[in-house]
Amino acid sequence: MGVINVTPDSFSDGGRYLSPENALAQARALIAQGADILDIGGESTRPGAAPVDEAEEIARVVPVIAVLAAQAGVPLSIDTMKPAVARAAIAAGASIWNDVSALAFSPDSPAVAADLGCQVVLMHMRGEPRTMQAVPRYDDVTAEVRRHLSERARVAREAGVAREAIWLDPGIGFGKTAAHSLTLLGQLDRIVDLGFPVLLGVSRKSFLKAVDPTAVEATDRLGGSLAAALAGARAGVASVRVHDVRETVQALAVQATIDEAGR
Repeated sequence: MGVINVTPDSFSDGGRYLSPENALAQARALIAQGADILDIGGESTRPGAAPVDEAEEIARVVPVIAVLAAQAGVPLSIDTMKPAVARAAIAAGASIWNDVSALAFSPDSPAVAADLGCQVVLMHMRGEPRTMQAVPRYDDVTAEVRRHLSERARVAREAGVAREAIWLDPGIGFGKTAAHSLTLLGQLDRIVDLGFPVLLGVSRKSFLKAVDPTAVEATDRLGGSLAAALAGARAGVASVRVHDVRETVQALAVQATIDEAGR
């Protein structure tokens, strides 16, 4: 899953793809590099990010999605917490709702997801972006994330979302210390064994600085991002959400070839 942030303030590429023209050029580049899905977001969810007005978020993402739906040729995902934004994005041509709040942002979210009939990604996040990194605490981070995701999947299914439409995301870096994120990465099999496809987002995230303190800028974290993506693939995740598509596709292909040769 290739990332296209239609925002001025995302932690890695904010401001670069605000126009439909720039977004389409980036989409074509990511598809040529091997992206199977494109994830479009109009509100930054980096730690400390301020919320965006619903109308503004729709104004950012819908023109881009409409252009990409007509020309990109791959499934599109809308990265939003707001059901009205998801509805507008699906109407414009997206087919996946990637929700960092796991359909908890609005009481209407589960019913809207069911009504849309699209694929839905339920992500674990403790708190909300402005406050989620304020001393997050867990007794057993993997058990608590697993329990929360299982509960949100139950809520989605009871609202009418088809089981086969549900994906899970452990929310690496969302309301978690670096140690929490690294523990989750080492225990991803406990999330995978819930039986839903798992989306893993580790690309360029700040938890990688705990291993390499010199990786101050997001663009300094390619090696760590690749290592984390490979760990996810080994654990059985269904997809990885990345900025560096070409390098990740190559790393995954080499790992798969080595695994096959060793059988």
